[in-house]
Amino acid sequence: MVVLAVAVLVLAAALVFFGLRLRRASREQYIRTFLFPPGLFEKLRQKRPELSLKDCQLVSRALRQFFLAHLKSGRRFVSMPSQAADDLWHELILYTRLYEAFCNKAFGTFLHHTPAVVLGAGRLDNTGLRRTWRYACLDENINPLRSLRLPLLFAIDAKLNIADGFHYSPRCEALRRNSSGAVYCGGDFSSTSYDGGTDGLSDSPLAGSDTFSPGSGSSDSSGGDSSSCGGGGCGGGGD
Repeated sequence: MVVLAVAVLVLAAALVFFGLRLRRASREQYIRTFLFPPGLFEKLRQKRPELSLKDCQLVSRALRQFFLAHLKSGRRFVSMPSQAADDLWHELILYTRLYEAFCNKAFGTFLHHTPAVVLGAGRLDNTGLRRTWRYACLDENINPLRSLRLPLLFAIDAKLNIADGFHYSPRCEALRRNSSGAVYCGGDFSSTSYDGGTDGLSDSPLAGSDTFSPGSGSSDSSGGDSSSCGGGGCGGGGD
């Protein structure tokens, strides 16, 4: 009887585990294939007239990557590293009923839009931005600890020449050689330590040879401390 009871418990746990995995896979597929509402790109182009329709489609892919980062992190807080994607998120939220329905199906709860903490000298453990970096990298099979290129969400503002956008470099060596300008280092959002938690992020300060030290000349285009070593727009989710 004891063996049978244990077997039943193990089977029940396995069913729950695989059920959760299937549900997350279904939500991921929904985010990847979600049809943005008609007129959304036109709203974005009113604010960003320099963007073409093709550019807007690229921005929408970046926004999907942000939503996926939130989902894959266990619906924890994620910071938005792109001004262009943030603009599109703002416009999508204005379709209130549709956005609420999207959130319920994609996350099982509403994803609020809240201000994100900008990574600065006193916030080297900006978990929200580091969390976004990790899952955006993994979405494109990039090693977040040793990135040789940027995931789309972190590359989109520079790619589209967004005037007030956030620009990043995948590695820090170039920034050490020429640290002028509002360019942030992807290495600052990685970590060489893991806590084994939901998303594998450590709460300790950023570590590793790729860390770009604050005060070395990088400026913050969001208007924060000029000695900050990274930046982000808005964010959402719990933590």
